[in-house]
Amino acid sequence: MATLTEMKKLLAERSLDSELSAIYKQDTLADHYQRYLKVAADFEALYKNSADREVALFSAPGRSEIGGNHTDHNHGLVLAAGISLDAIAVASKNNEGIVRVKSAGYPMDTVSCSELEPNEKEYGKSQAIVRGIVARFKQLGYKVGGFDAATSSQVLSGSGLSSSAAFEVLVGTILNHLYNDGKVPMPEIAKIAQYSENVYFGKPCGLLDQMACAVGGFVSIDFEDTSKPVINAIDFDFAKSGHSLVIVDTKGSHSNLTDDYAAVRGEMESVAEFFGKKVLREIEKKDVIANAAALSKKLGERAVLRALHFFGENEKVIAQTQALLKNDFEAFKALIIASGRSSYMYNQNVYTCKNPSNQPLSLALCVSEQLLSGKGAWRVHGGGFAGTIQAFVPDGLVKEYTDAMKSIFGDDSCYVLSIRKGGTRVF
Repeated sequence: MATLTEMKKLLAERSLDSELSAIYKQDTLADHYQRYLKVAADFEALYKNSADREVALFSAPGRSEIGGNHTDHNHGLVLAAGISLDAIAVASKNNEGIVRVKSAGYPMDTVSCSELEPNEKEYGKSQAIVRGIVARFKQLGYKVGGFDAATSSQVLSGSGLSSSAAFEVLVGTILNHLYNDGKVPMPEIAKIAQYSENVYFGKPCGLLDQMACAVGGFVSIDFEDTSKPVINAIDFDFAKSGHSLVIVDTKGSHSNLTDDYAAVRGEMESVAEFFGKKVLREIEKKDVIANAAALSKKLGERAVLRALHFFGENEKVIAQTQALLKNDFEAFKALIIASGRSSYMYNQNVYTCKNPSNQPLSLALCVSEQLLSGKGAWRVHGGGFAGTIQAFVPDGLVKEYTDAMKSIFGDDSCYVLSIRKGGTRVF
């Protein structure tokens, strides 16, 4: 560790290239030095007599869904990845038994290590997340203690990149390294984060977001048993693929879309219920095809299409994983395109039928196809209906592609990302 004064000097002199380049692309290091310097300055302004305190730097990535669009809620397969948009922190132990976390743009969260019971009045607040993480560490027999932290996040809220999971993993990573010598496995950090969100924050989320943020890289997850999802890290070096992951924010509003999202899950589950089951993972694709006429008559054709999309996505996740393990990025890209077409044609979550004239995602996908056909890959990202698409763009085409997207959706619409490791102590 270093004192805050020493840390600021290291950052100002750009002496942490090896540490930062393990996380970020080399050509972006200057920007990240400035981010960490800003958070260090925030820490100094927030906490008294901080110049001589020993501090450490931490980072936790956002995540991107790569494959398995709308499969997790029916106990399917998902391929995800930790991305270079991240939440970062400067943190230091204190001997007060108090955890203080101040995130840029938000009020200070303060939690006593001796007051760790869930509080319904905190539901929906970041303070509840912090309290739940500390509580779960203690329940599991890990060490806990007070610390002060200043944080900042690049992870877009409401973009499908999991800003909340990045924050949760960041807090868990700080506690892990300050009090447990970094010995708590990152999959355990993910489960602690999920527990905190479920029990303390009041949101019954799954484990996908937290696991992808905690473990990083490419991660395949099988949700057949949601209490014990099977998680496998995939050994693939995206930096050598010659591509960048580009997220395009089409600026579509998510308001008034709750029933659209609910209908995807509801219609899938209605097909399962036709066979006396709760979720699609409990039946087989051949059963849906064999009973397509009866299902269509009872539930409508869209429910059948969405069920077939579910099975197809599970198959594609397996194939995508195998392509990465074989280092066959061309096959992987073809499967990304196929996944996107399935979402568009069968899952039908690219635009809402309530307003069919408003189709920013459709336009982004269409232009992506014109620019990237035969070269890259493109698909809807996350829940759909509004928001973002994802594209794998050859590095030599990134400027042409992003310039085109910015001309349509605005200068702040494109995020050129790399795929990186999970929650980590930087220095």
